[in-house]
Amino acid sequence: MEKARSLPLPGEPSSASPPREGGPRPRPARSPPTRLSLPRGRAEGRPGRPFPGRSAGRTQQGSACAELPARRVLSLPLLRGWAEREMRAAPSCRCPAPWPWLLGILLASGTAGAGPKGPLPPPRDGMNVLFIVADDLRPALGCYGDSLVKSPNIDQLASRSVVFQNAYAQQAVCAPSRVSFLTGRRPDTTRLYDFHSYWRVHAGNYSTIPQYFKENGYTTMSVGKVFHPGISSNHSDDYPYSWSLPPFHPSAEKYENSKTCKGKDGELHANLVCPVDVAEVPLGTLPDIQSTEEARRLLNIMKIKKRKFFLAVGYHKPHIPLRYPQEFLKLYPLENITLAPDPRVPEELPAVAYNPWMDIRQREDVQALNVSFPYGPIPEDFQRQIRQSYFAAVSYLDTQVGLLLNALDDVGLSNNTIVMFTADHGWSLGEHGEWAKYSNFDVATRVPLMFYVPGKTSSFARPGERIFPYLDPFTHISDSVAAGKTKKMVELVSLFSTLAELAGLWVPPVCPEPSFHVALCTQGPSIVQYFNSTEEEDDYDNDYDTEDDHEEPIAFSQYPRPADIPEWDSDKPELKDIKIMGYSMRTVDYRYTLWVGFNPSNFSANLQDVHAGELYMVGSDPSEDHNIYNSTLHGNLVKKFLRFLRC
Repeated sequence: MEKARSLPLPGEPSSASPPREGGPRPRPARSPPTRLSLPRGRAEGRPGRPFPGRSAGRTQQGSACAELPARRVLSLPLLRGWAEREMRAAPSCRCPAPWPWLLGILLASGTAGAGPKGPLPPPRDGMNVLFIVADDLRPALGCYGDSLVKSPNIDQLASRSVVFQNAYAQQAVCAPSRVSFLTGRRPDTTRLYDFHSYWRVHAGNYSTIPQYFKENGYTTMSVGKVFHPGISSNHSDDYPYSWSLPPFHPSAEKYENSKTCKGKDGELHANLVCPVDVAEVPLGTLPDIQSTEEARRLLNIMKIKKRKFFLAVGYHKPHIPLRYPQEFLKLYPLENITLAPDPRVPEELPAVAYNPWMDIRQREDVQALNVSFPYGPIPEDFQRQIRQSYFAAVSYLDTQVGLLLNALDDVGLSNNTIVMFTADHGWSLGEHGEWAKYSNFDVATRVPLMFYVPGKTSSFARPGERIFPYLDPFTHISDSVAAGKTKKMVELVSLFSTLAELAGLWVPPVCPEPSFHVALCTQGPSIVQYFNSTEEEDDYDNDYDTEDDHEEPIAFSQYPRPADIPEWDSDKPELKDIKIMGYSMRTVDYRYTLWVGFNPSNFSANLQDVHAGELYMVGSDPSEDHNIYNSTLHGNLVKKFLRFLRC
């Protein structure tokens, strides 16, 4: 029987190479250059600020500041050496604003990819990081108030975490969302709206979360689907830039879309709804089971070798096909499954906002329904089967998360490991007559997000105490309550700065505009400031007021379209075919979306060319069914919207 490929440790021989998607494999990406070019007269990441030493060399307080070597191109070792000398010589020197963050980066990091000679020691007080990301998971979890879904292990994690009730992805499709939150940049900055470009080549040589931890002395490891595989991560999951070891992909992954689903005719099919007998599938296992096994193996090695680590584990479920161990169907009798509360396409919905769910139409069981294009609908009995299998896949995912977290207890790392759990985006389960992501609606963009921080969100475990005992969803009745819930509007683009702050690393600066030339910065501020807020403190005035809300938290998402009406490629248009971009602004009170003209040749949106608009007052219309854009004055919304897009 073929086994999943195990990852060697640094220095161990390995013949393994990352999987690829068709075509010849490009040469592995070289390590980033070891020289840092700074624009004339500007400090990287802070446009318009004079280069230290090129002006009077003094702060406003009058204290002398060191002068950098007078060169246009500076090597990182030279800059680090200069920083070390000056910090020792003048520890009280207060340099101009751009430089403290650069000093921290220079002192803490090596060159990307290659790194300095010899490993850097981990931060003295830093914690490990376990970064868990699910695929296509909406907040259909007990800890988010879903009374049907059985997710005791994720609920248990939530009970020891701060849980963000209103967290949003920046684009509801896998590759753009993952590149966005892993680089801390919005899709308009990564310039990735599809699956067919690599940001380091196509947009800018942006650092990633794991790369930053790697440069700060962590062993960084990727298991499963973290980056989207293929061109968008250079056919290598961005190795060796982001990872200390070659990323692990489960060997069973290649069978995900194969004919392994037993139909009523007794034959095997490539179906959407696909409960399986695990013993009968190829290799006798499933990808997420293999990922959990590998992650547990790596945790044991990190414990033995006493290495500070950043371990990212990406689970495939509940991404389609809805392929999971068939016993999980028992948790969800079909007679208990209801339809979506709003299963019909809203009358006021602009055609450009609708996605025709082409990916599920290509599955054999859906093809057999002969559903009309683009609006369907799918027969109600099959709608229930889809929803039943989605929930079953979520419970299957929950067991894998539970086994992974239990391993932290097994190796004694629960007291010094930050755990973050989220998803790349949500998934529509019949709402608005849609069955996929590919939209700006809450069901597609809203995701679960929680952070477990030992000693901060939960007390440290006492000797012998288990923080994350495994809970069987078939027998356990979940009664966990989140340690802290906040309704603050937050974005996945903030993960970079948030994790850096939680780990005690220097928080990368906010990106200037534009930031294509800046390798290390983020477009999402840290959300650690919200960790101590409560639901009561988060209650906003629900009056519709757009005059004086500059402090109002806002989440932005976007989605491209090839045309004003649904077409066969409306869900996933290639860059060259994008004609319209839907920019969406979500606050605690409303969702406001404008669909504007877009030029893919220069990545520009024409804000004067408005094709359609949407406005939903989510307080009274939480399902976003009643578009009042054409019946409401919203000039102030437009102003605020444009301020963001033009900043």
